[in-house]
Amino acid sequence: MHKEVFKKLNLAELPTPCFVVDEYLLKKNLEILQDISKRSSAKILLALKSFSMWHYSDLISSYLSGICASGLHEAKLGKEYFKKEIHTYAAAYPRQDMREILELSNHCIFNSVNQLNAFANEIELAKKRNPDLEIGLRINPEQSEGEVEIYDPSAKGSRLGITRAEFPDELPSVVTGLHFHNLCEQNFAPLARTLSAVEEKFSSYLPQIKWINFGGGHHITRDDYEREKLIDAIIKFRNKYSVEVILEPGEAVALNTGVYVSEVLDEIRNNQYQILIMDGSCAAHLPDVLKMPYQPQILNAKRTCDLRNNYDQQHHPFNYRLGGLSCLSGDVFGDYSFPEKVRVGDKLVFLDMAHYTMVKTNTFNGVNLPTIVAWNSETDEYKIVKKFAYDDFKNRLS
Repeated sequence: MHKEVFKKLNLAELPTPCFVVDEYLLKKNLEILQDISKRSSAKILLALKSFSMWHYSDLISSYLSGICASGLHEAKLGKEYFKKEIHTYAAAYPRQDMREILELSNHCIFNSVNQLNAFANEIELAKKRNPDLEIGLRINPEQSEGEVEIYDPSAKGSRLGITRAEFPDELPSVVTGLHFHNLCEQNFAPLARTLSAVEEKFSSYLPQIKWINFGGGHHITRDDYEREKLIDAIIKFRNKYSVEVILEPGEAVALNTGVYVSEVLDEIRNNQYQILIMDGSCAAHLPDVLKMPYQPQILNAKRTCDLRNNYDQQHHPFNYRLGGLSCLSGDVFGDYSFPEKVRVGDKLVFLDMAHYTMVKTNTFNGVNLPTIVAWNSETDEYKIVKKFAYDDFKNRLS
């Protein structure tokens, strides 16, 4: 559906490079998540690390229970704009941030018993001011489900979460809940296996807690996601252990709701490749293309060869390699085929670019940050909500 929706974009009106996020598609995702929340009684949060477009905070807050933050700045953003529950987790907390994080958070989750103990005084004072503050620990179920090791929290030697061997014999009295995050862009089956591992390793602690956070990585709004199985699993787990279940599927909130638009600046030929130079950059604007790595889909084009060797079976007649503005030789989006010749001045639409991409942009080489555009595909109204300039580059430096 999202491909057909974004075919309606009036590219001539858009400044490039830019991100465009569709309110209509975002609302569709939120309706799915709210339905699951109502039917399972689970709380569902927006992970700001994935999608921090606070322009849509009122819309998102009308459907979800709150946000999860990865530290002080995200917690402050959640407090200022989303105005609902704030659940904070970090691999470690700087001491200078701890008091404010505890004041802002409804749930504060620690990655180690060491840090839990180090901030015992701050926690005690915070709970006096706010008796409803919940304290949790992140566990590592050691159930490796990630396809790419860099995104696998259960990979050998992971720094994320406490393994059963390192977990204390008795649950610290201040701890009321547990948290795990084990998935990345996955369907229900990996979660089912992870839940089995959690029960196998941590079953003795589960009757002692009030809540458990299943983390993120759930592609709940994807068309093929087994949502009925998810609802059933949440209800069974909740009833078995008398716990509140929380999910924080940040990517699922914005999945397929946004695009990245970039204009062709030049065409060159090198070693039998026709190369298009765009006014954007993977290194600066789409860093996960290089880090993951993966090759994004482009509207009305086919990927002729990507870095995972996933080939589209049928190619169009016009073949190009797309490259970015930066000096990095590997700043390449990938190889694509098009049904018609692409010319300088044409604008290309990269699909599914709302989540993670927008929060990871940088100004490498002084490349300007993409403009952020809010669009409603039902009304065809759009608004430029943020345009960047030289000062945004300068003020990040000294």
